[in-house]
Amino acid sequence: MSAKWGRAIYDIYRAASRAVAPFVYLHIHWRRLRGLEHRSRWMERFGRPTTPRPPGPLIWFHAVSLGEGLAAIPVIKHCLQEYPNVLVLMTTTTVSAFEVIKDKLPNSVIYQFAPVDTPMAMENFLVYWSPVAVILMESELWPNLIISASRKGIAVALLNARMSYKSFKRWSLRISLPLIALMLSKFSLIVALSTAEAVRYQLLNAPPFIINFAGDLKYAVGHLQLSQRENKSIEGLKLQLKDRPVWMAASIHSGETEVMISVHNELARAFPNLVTILVTRHPRHGQQLVEALLERGMHAALRSRCKMVSPCVNVYVVDTLGTLYGG
Repeated sequence: MSAKWGRAIYDIYRAASRAVAPFVYLHIHWRRLRGLEHRSRWMERFGRPTTPRPPGPLIWFHAVSLGEGLAAIPVIKHCLQEYPNVLVLMTTTTVSAFEVIKDKLPNSVIYQFAPVDTPMAMENFLVYWSPVAVILMESELWPNLIISASRKGIAVALLNARMSYKSFKRWSLRISLPLIALMLSKFSLIVALSTAEAVRYQLLNAPPFIINFAGDLKYAVGHLQLSQRENKSIEGLKLQLKDRPVWMAASIHSGETEVMISVHNELARAFPNLVTILVTRHPRHGQQLVEALLERGMHAALRSRCKMVSPCVNVYVVDTLGTLYGG
């Protein structure tokens, strides 16, 4: 009965995603105009490739953004080392991930933007690239992707598998549980980050025999090679801050400015020479954050415009990508 309901709910999802496809197109186009999609490669989001597919078996790795994409790189390198005749296709969703990851992938890896989860976009993508396996990173559970790949006989795996309590509660709802159970039944492998997350996947009806454990792949990112310019920039920043106490808050979202200022002011009472480093979740928000800090009387500087941290600067806003991985 559960499988029957899962297929019925998926049919509704598929029909709905087909119906909203024109609006998704307009949304992606609007994002492109705002600089949130790649100006010349945005049509890749609809499964329209911009590079020829070489002959041979191909494995598709997909990650939504920068952190997940970087975590996939050690696996990709090991895959190419073990199976040199296999092609690797890497996709991410965000432009910020693209700008960093494109320079860190092995030269043989094909890099595209991921298609949106509409039936036509996913069909175009899967037919053109024809992967033998799909490796999803962390929590990329898209119904059309997973079920369409399975129907084509493509193996699907989930690495660094996360399932937060909030996501678990959402998927556990009566309307969504049959769908997630159907999706998880299509996986050949799920590598969970922890026992708690493995249990959550099992409670969502993932077959127990496909669930394995491994460490967080993001800890392997430290082995990535940085360019000479990146190393020099990071070493310069460390040198400037070596005699000052530092507090850093990473992945700052819009709306968290007041909290950061409050914490900084509290710490500055104990450490008068304190410099607070704020790393924005999205680089485009860096200038807005600096302006908000200046309005509140803080001495703030933006990394993309000011490489030197002068003694009077007490808040340094990092709006460049990949700095944390090098630090």
